[in-house]
Amino acid sequence: MNFRQIKYFVAVAQELNFGRAALALNISQPPLTRQIQQLEEEIGAPLFERTAKGVTLTQAGELLLQESLNIQSLVEQAVERTQRAAQGKLGRIDVGIFGSGVLSMIPKLLLSFRTAYPDVNIVLHTMNKTEQIEALRQRRITIGFNRMLESIPGIRIELVKTEPLLVALPEGHPLVAEESIPLAALKNHPMVMFPTGVKPNFIDRVMDLCRQEGYVPNVSQEAGDAVTGVALVASGFGLALVPESATSLRLPGVVYRPLKNAPHAVVDLSCIYREDDVSPILAAFLEIVRADGGV
Repeated sequence: MNFRQIKYFVAVAQELNFGRAALALNISQPPLTRQIQQLEEEIGAPLFERTAKGVTLTQAGELLLQESLNIQSLVEQAVERTQRAAQGKLGRIDVGIFGSGVLSMIPKLLLSFRTAYPDVNIVLHTMNKTEQIEALRQRRITIGFNRMLESIPGIRIELVKTEPLLVALPEGHPLVAEESIPLAALKNHPMVMFPTGVKPNFIDRVMDLCRQEGYVPNVSQEAGDAVTGVALVASGFGLALVPESATSLRLPGVVYRPLKNAPHAVVDLSCIYREDDVSPILAAFLEIVRADGGV
């Protein structure tokens, strides 16, 4: 039994007339009759009883009609799901995340994508920069988000957003009284740095900005991530330069202030993906990133 025979059988079973079924199928009646005869021979049972006005279904024919309609429905579903997958509307995307971008920008992008493509399963993986790059090469993730990225063979880096830096201060710190704070004013204050790990990283960016102001910052503590860093600020370990997205951490005892006259004090958030990845799901995800990134 093949799908053509099923299609022909259903047409005859629904019309209960070979002539009308042939017209509906846009074929002549003899080949239709031959296909039904071959089907009956293969099954080993008559499917129709011939009458003067046409045909009626035998018990075996009625059962086959139910099964054939189920088969047609499954085939239609398979075609539809395949088409949706080809359009990036069905499947799975594995996303590598890390750092303060998780606190604001990345969740917004993920929500926009899930809203637009609800049938795509989003799987998140917390990975640092090196882990994301290795996972991309091993095809364990589709895309990653990170900061301070340098050129990587075979990997495309795409800027998502540039964020201004702000100062996170312990509540009660003398600089809290200022509406905005010059970078130079941080010179003599203990600073919390984050995140540690693969270089270049956000710490390198902060160190470079301080050196441009003529000093090396007084590092009181280094932390592995933004949440820990801001928590240390709240505990009085010092102040910290943070990306704007980190201000969503509304921890008790922490106050945020913008930098004064420091348009260059910014940090990037970029996405990375394989140059040879032609996945329609990745293409759909990148459309959301480019539309909502706000570069």
